[in-house]
Amino acid sequence: MGNIVHVQQGEWQNVESSTKPVLVDFWAAWCAPCHLLAPTLEKLAATYGDEISFAKVNVDELPEVASQYGIRSIPTLLLLRDGKVVEELVGARPYRDLARVLDRHLTATEKCQPRLIRLAG
Repeated sequence: MGNIVHVQQGEWQNVESSTKPVLVDFWAAWCAPCHLLAPTLEKLAATYGDEISFAKVNVDELPEVASQYGIRSIPTLLLLRDGKVVEELVGARPYRDLARVLDRHLTATEKCQPRLIRLAG
């Protein structure tokens, strides 16, 4: 799980200030659906790690972060861009569904990127 950052006390600012989009998993050790989602997140991180950062926030260890984002059910996944929530998903989801969400946001980002055009001269 080397591609997934386990956010500790005082590290949340690093997540919010990331230059890449960040998929954040809000979870807890006692949450069975959270454990079911973990292998899916590992696979997503292996596939999308160059374009998206991945983080896990244990709601029991960092309740203030969970509260800041209004997390009431877990697992909850937030996709952050420039520190702002651009997507929220509640509950365990299959890889295919999560990959579609990430692809949609990556495609939207690519459309917004300026392209350099070389003029023949």
